[in-house]
Amino acid sequence: MPQHKSAEKRTRQNETRRMRNVQKRSKMKNAIKKVQNAPDKESAAVELKKTASLLDRMAVKGIIHKNKAANIKSKLTRMVNSIQ
Repeated sequence: MPQHKSAEKRTRQNETRRMRNVQKRSKMKNAIKKVQNAPDKESAAVELKKTASLLDRMAVKGIIHKNKAANIKSKLTRMVNSIQ
């Protein structure tokens, strides 16, 4: 247990930020699944654009690493391009 007021505040802040990050990671995973499960190439391309933007924002805020965002975008782009 925290012994100082500042340590108590830090624990509250950490919990708030952790919950926020969990929600954003969940949102990211759902966006990726939308791209993967898109019925046709046009809708997949639209979802890919939204997902790429979301990944970039998460990388800027430090929720995921910028290279991880780039890797996911690359993988999804290859998948969308391979759809006939």
